[in-house]
Amino acid sequence: MSHGPSADAPEVRERGAPRDGAPQLLDRRLFFQLLVFEATEPSPGDVLANLRRALVDRGVSAVVYADVGAPAGFGLLSMSEDPADFVTRVRVACHGLGGGVRQRHELTMLGRTYSTGYEQDLEHWLLERPRRTVMNEEWPWAIWYPLRRTGAFERLDAPEKGSILREHGTVGRAYGEADLAHDVRLACHGLDANDNDFVIGLVGRDLHPLSHVVQTMRKTRQTAEFMHDMGPFFVGRAAYRTP
Repeated sequence: MSHGPSADAPEVRERGAPRDGAPQLLDRRLFFQLLVFEATEPSPGDVLANLRRALVDRGVSAVVYADVGAPAGFGLLSMSEDPADFVTRVRVACHGLGGGVRQRHELTMLGRTYSTGYEQDLEHWLLERPRRTVMNEEWPWAIWYPLRRTGAFERLDAPEKGSILREHGTVGRAYGEADLAHDVRLACHGLDANDNDFVIGLVGRDLHPLSHVVQTMRKTRQTAEFMHDMGPFFVGRAAYRTP
């Protein structure tokens, strides 16, 4: 007797553009978690040094940001294909920060890479591109924020929805091609305490273009008509990346 999935079982694999007449299918994705802290004692420098050692010791792939909005604050962006790493390796690394560190829970973000069905190289899009984007030493600045669309967007028919997304995507590609802003787009359905749909990361060599692309996106139909909530925003500059 077969115990495999039935013909009408939900398809949870990521799907990319067809290759040689067959769709690309991949049951792998990269999860990202952002945790934000503020150090009261000991000094922020000592806390970051301890965190750096803990991340390396436990093999955590991560970026540590200095928080622009808090002189003693920092953000820890970790990534893994296995979300269990967040409650094992990352959790243990954070336990070593000490009692003088306060977590800012309102800035916690968790999301997963996803496909739209049009990706020419699915594995690169899901696993390689987002990791290389946040790890690029030439792009130290970052803005991370969650967002939630209105229910009305989900009720649009496919052609209209596609047109709205293409407008939004065209703006983003223009900034990327000019090396002004590069994005990491994550789905967070059911993973977010505030019921957000997505987490967006914008990274680049300078902060102003990252703010500028957010401003420009406000004029798109998606943001102007179908955005329920955006933020809170975390703004940071990379202080350390794990090897």
